Amino acid sequence: MSTVGVSANRLEILQIAKAVAEEKSIDRSIVIGAMQEAIEKAAKSRYGQEHDIRAVIDGDTGEQTLWRVQTVVADDEVEDPAQQLALSEAKKIDASYEIGTEIKEELPPFDFGRVAAQTAKQVIMQKVRDAERERQYDEYKDRVGEIINGIVKRVEYGHVIVDLGRAEGIIRRNDGIPRENFQPNDRVRAYLYKVSRETKGPQIFLSRAHPDFMVKLFAQEVPEVYDGVIEIRACARDAGSRAKIGVISNDSSIDPVGACVGMRGARVQAVVGELSGEKIDIIPWNYDAATFIVNALQPAEVSKVVLDEDEQRVEVVVADDQFPLAIGRRGQNVRLASQLTGWQIDLVTETADSERYQKDFQARTELFMKALDADETLAQLLASEGFESVEEIAYVAPEDFISIDGFDLEVANEIQERAREYLENLAAEQDARRKELGVEDSVMELEGMTVAFAVKFGENEVATLEDIAGLVPDDITGWREPGPDGKPVFKEGILKKGEMRKDEAQIFIMRARVAAGWVEPEALEQLEADMAAEAEGEMADLSEEERALLALGDIGKGGNEADEELAEEELIFDLDALAAEEGSDDTAEDGDDADSKE
Repeated sequence: MSTVGVSANRLEILQIAKAVAEEKSIDRSIVIGAMQEAIEKAAKSRYGQEHDIRAVIDGDTGEQTLWRVQTVVADDEVEDPAQQLALSEAKKIDASYEIGTEIKEELPPFDFGRVAAQTAKQVIMQKVRDAERERQYDEYKDRVGEIINGIVKRVEYGHVIVDLGRAEGIIRRNDGIPRENFQPNDRVRAYLYKVSRETKGPQIFLSRAHPDFMVKLFAQEVPEVYDGVIEIRACARDAGSRAKIGVISNDSSIDPVGACVGMRGARVQAVVGELSGEKIDIIPWNYDAATFIVNALQPAEVSKVVLDEDEQRVEVVVADDQFPLAIGRRGQNVRLASQLTGWQIDLVTETADSERYQKDFQARTELFMKALDADETLAQLLASEGFESVEEIAYVAPEDFISIDGFDLEVANEIQERAREYLENLAAEQDARRKELGVEDSVMELEGMTVAFAVKFGENEVATLEDIAGLVPDDITGWREPGPDGKPVFKEGILKKGEMRKDEAQIFIMRARVAAGWVEPEALEQLEADMAAEAEGEMADLSEEERALLALGDIGKGGNEADEELAEEELIFDLDALAAEEGSDDTAEDGDDADSKE
């Protein structure tokens, strides 16, 4: 038996390795490997650092062996005589040796000195610590998204250090619930949202303010949520104060709001108790964005919503006396509703909306008086019938005019003739303006280009195909950038908002690049194909109910181009009609209001 001069015998080595492995919850082979490395380091201190020394501890018997290893290389390739041996010299030892053969020379046992023993101890401890940290990282990285139970170890400057048993987690000050104080040895539950590998060990970040913490608590308290019968589609929290969650049931026989509230509010109160009294509004989630936004703004009553799907913004009109309720204390209600729905909500009172409508109505009246050479009464009648522009009047079906009281076919034809004449004169003026601005005729040949657009391009010093080819979609449609207060501000492009969608602008620019000879026509075809495939993919991801709602929206569009463009820009819903359709939800909403007051 070969030994290395250590104080522990073979059996003790194995027992020490087993004890350390069990204490640190790491594999025994890692501890034995650390011991081998420590012995190798001590041996190099004795025999020379230049040597390749390897130690082996048998995991079954504990027997220890120490070797000095040299590798056989060609005679002219010897660079390190301590670790390499020329082939000619190796042949003298054993004629069977070839290039690459490792020659092992067993070294005699030696006694560890005080310094060598201390160094060996440090090597073993470092290796064990590294293994323990890796074990902690591997154990907790797969538990991200779970609720973790622990005991408060200490509180440092508002940060709570939590003992998780085999690791430590931290609830940072901004991840805790305001005014919630913990003392050492308090039991605490928190949501594990991040595990990062750091030099000093994995950092396990816990949160009690994270929205998903509330979602997981409901999954623990409500069996239907845990089983997936009820889904929590959205959650928004103002930690320690108020929260809103959007719930939907996959079983029509189960009321999602009632199930989450529980008998006499027992289920929701269990969650409220864990969150230090945080009030929770349980909102019925809906595939229809307008209905969901109305539900999310409870307890305020909404009169009308106007959706801008391109910008993901919604304008909500409420009665003047409902405005403070819709905003909530320090804007809390509308802020949580915005976070819950994912839409940026702009609140407007009925008075302000009425004033704006009157200004718009007056502007259209004046336009129709000028364009049609009509008196104020006729212009107001056309504006009140919903006509938005002269183009609508010029190209609408005559039958739509005849349906208006006091109109016959002769009057309709006369009005449309005046409208077309006005548009022709306007087009001639715009074309003259276009030429004055130097916009080339080749630009007018681009599909999607109009005289009005050409004038706007010219006013922005975009006059040639090359100028258009060098643009990006944002230059045409506009973009959003952070404002002075940090909120996104819309910057208008060459065209007004809604006149061209971003995907249309991308195709338009690509057509200019093809016409200018920058790219081959195949590039345009590929772009159109990619956009079509992307649109089909988005449709495939929709649920059956969402497809049905989308189909209903398509059926409800107007027959003329102006109506279609308006429908794509914004959808206006009459909430009185929505309330009638959603009458079956009244009970659920009442239950939710009751829960909000608990």
